[in-house]
Amino acid sequence: MQTQRFYTLTASCPDRVGIVARVSNFIAEHGGWILETNLHAEHESKRYFMRIEVKADSLPFLLAEFRERFAPLAREFGMEWKITDSAVKKRVVLMVSKQEHCLYDLLARWQSKELDIEIPCVISNHDTFRGFVEWHGIPFHHVPVTAENKTAAYAEVRRIVDDVRGDCVVLARYMQILSPELCAAYPGRILNIHHSFLPSFVGAKPYHQAFARGVKLIGATCHYVTAELDQGPIIDQDVIRVDHSDGVEDMVRYGKDIEKAVLARGLRYHLEDRVLVHGNKTIVFR
Repeated sequence: MQTQRFYTLTASCPDRVGIVARVSNFIAEHGGWILETNLHAEHESKRYFMRIEVKADSLPFLLAEFRERFAPLAREFGMEWKITDSAVKKRVVLMVSKQEHCLYDLLARWQSKELDIEIPCVISNHDTFRGFVEWHGIPFHHVPVTAENKTAAYAEVRRIVDDVRGDCVVLARYMQILSPELCAAYPGRILNIHHSFLPSFVGAKPYHQAFARGVKLIGATCHYVTAELDQGPIIDQDVIRVDHSDGVEDMVRYGKDIEKAVLARGLRYHLEDRVLVHGNKTIVFR
């Protein structure tokens, strides 16, 4: 992990000869010092993906001028692109229900600076963790969700996220289905941890489903949230082996450890601009 300030350029475009050469030359012509490069060609879709870290003080201009100068080249290649500054901390809004393990883990990583982010607030449909969150000096918003008030509740969630200028939202075992409108408002910016190895066992009680099926592996999946339940682009997954002697309670206990690790890892990839979404798939530059 870099300790010095750097810019991260990510881009995807139709694959053709000369992409890397032109981008690298653009950076070199302005004295840019490339710290890390990740490249991938998707043969089936004939699309090219890249992630480049550039030492910030090696360039003679800031991001606004970089964007202005780079735009003609990006248009020439039909790029979807962005560039971010490592000195600007991402603002991560956490959402949680009554399961505490992912919330506790993320707050511990935030407090120790392992995740160098800002957490402007935590939103929950229960008041359970108010004291714990506020003890960390983080504002807590209780937004109850019922069958009757979902439209108003998710409008309030959106108001809060916009008000605190959240860069992304993390569902740290938030056990409600978000409205299609809320999903559409933040495409590629809402991350969820699902307690199964998707696409197996979507929806509620996946450990019960896994136990009934007699599987020998259980897992967890960090994915982007879309309007279709548990079907968004997958960022990271992991598994652990189980056998006939393990009951549902054992699987839940094992699963909590996997969920924490997978969510933290997936969030880190997202924060470091290592995830490029392509349709319902992702390219993850680890």
